[in-house]
Amino acid sequence: MKGAKRAPGGGRKPKPTARKIAAGNPGKRVLNKNAPEFGKLAAVDRPEWLVDEAGAMWDTVVPLLCSQRVIEPTDLHNAEAFCAAYGRWRIAEREVAKEGITICGPMGGTVKNPAVTVINEALRQMAMFGSLLGLDPSSRTRLMSGSRTSAGNPFAELLGGS
Repeated sequence: MKGAKRAPGGGRKPKPTARKIAAGNPGKRVLNKNAPEFGKLAAVDRPEWLVDEAGAMWDTVVPLLCSQRVIEPTDLHNAEAFCAAYGRWRIAEREVAKEGITICGPMGGTVKNPAVTVINEALRQMAMFGSLLGLDPSSRTRLMSGSRTSAGNPFAELLGGS
């Protein structure tokens, strides 16, 4: 199906040129020489508005992303959104633990606790923004470079292999 048009936004997102270079260009395709480079970050201060668990998540995740040279200045909003969603998720989980999945509604009947909706939305946002940052196993393998050496098989030497 050469030349077939893809639906906008459909299919796998292309790997950034910098990641292809770091991996040794395993597909041997022509690299985009005009890909924008925004620079890597060595360290980033936590935004003041990220507090409690959201701030703690920033302090955990962002230094790791910086040390692995994954995050650029143009990605900071994704890190902020991930951490904010994490904070909302933790608050909502505490609310559900305290009040339960259902609560007494305004008319006296039982209704779903609104915190359950917050949990679901926050988890969805965490999955989306976490994926963009390489914070889940699937997206992390797409971001990892091919230059990492494998430890090899420790038993191969015993069996006369290399």
